[in-house]
Amino acid sequence: MSSSALISNIQGYSIHDGPGIRTTVFLKGCPLRCKWCANPENLTDSVRVGFVANNCKGCGHCAEACPEGAIIPGEVRRIDRTRCTSCCACVEACYYGALVRYGEEMSVEQVFDKVRRDKMFYDTSGGGVTVSGGEPLVHADFVAELFRLCKDEGIGTCVETCGCVARSALEKVLPLTDVFYYDLKIPDGAKHREYTGQSNELILANARFLTESGAKMLFRQPLIPGVNSSEEDVRATAEFIRSLNRPDIALQLMPYHRMGTAKYAALDEEYSLEALEIMPGEEVETIRALYESLGVLCSVSK
Repeated sequence: MSSSALISNIQGYSIHDGPGIRTTVFLKGCPLRCKWCANPENLTDSVRVGFVANNCKGCGHCAEACPEGAIIPGEVRRIDRTRCTSCCACVEACYYGALVRYGEEMSVEQVFDKVRRDKMFYDTSGGGVTVSGGEPLVHADFVAELFRLCKDEGIGTCVETCGCVARSALEKVLPLTDVFYYDLKIPDGAKHREYTGQSNELILANARFLTESGAKMLFRQPLIPGVNSSEEDVRATAEFIRSLNRPDIALQLMPYHRMGTAKYAALDEEYSLEALEIMPGEEVETIRALYESLGVLCSVSK
C-alpha cells in the first residue's frame, strides 16, 4: 500500500531548490517554528484555509456555502477560526481565489505522475525533484517511496531539510538522495531555541552524521539581521563547518526577505518580525567574505 501525505504545492521549473531545473514538492508539517518562516501554511500537518483579502469581491458565496457559519461578513470578509473546520466548502464556492486551500492529500503515485512530466527538462539541465516544506522528512516513508520511483526513472533527487528529525528518517532516504540542502540557522543553542522553538543539538548531530556518511550536501543559512549576522555568529558557524572535515561542502547564504508576510495575513496570524529591515547587499557581501576568510566556501542565494 502506497504512502500519502498532505502536499501544499508542486512547483515546476524551479531553479533555486537544487541543481538544474527542478520540480519542488512542498509537504506540510515542521518541528520548528522559525520566526522568519516564509511558508507558515506548511508548519502544521493539516489542511488550512487562507483568506486573500485583495481578491475578495464581496459576493457572499463563501458564507452561503460554509456549513459552520465561519465566514464573517463586513467590509472585508474573514474566517472565524474558532468555527472553521477546514472543510474547504468556501474555497470551492469562491470564484475569485480569495479563499485558498493549503494542503491536499496525495499518494506517492499522484505526486510522481506530476513530477515525471518534466523529465525532459531534468535530463537536459541535470535537474530533478526536490522535496521541501515545512520539513519533508516528517514524511520520510513518503519521501523514500517517491525517490525510489524517481531513481527507477533516472530522475535526480534532492532533500531540503532543517535537520531536526529522527536519525532514522535520514537513514531511510540517504541511499536514495543525490544531494541534501541542509539548514544551519543559528550556532548558539539557546538563541536557536528562542527563534525556532527547538535547540540545535539534534540538527548539528545529524549534520555530522550526514557528512560522515559521505552525503553530497550544501549547507544553507537564512541570514537574519541581528539574529545570526554578527561576527561571533559567523565565526561559530564556520568553526562547526570546518570541524566536519569536508572542505567540499559549501555554505549558501539566504538573505532575509518579507515575501511570506502576506501568508500570515491570510491565515490571521501575527508576523513577529514585522519591524525587521532587509539587510543591505553590501552587508551581506561582507558576511560572505568573512566566511570565505575563515575557510568556508560561501555564496549568496539569488
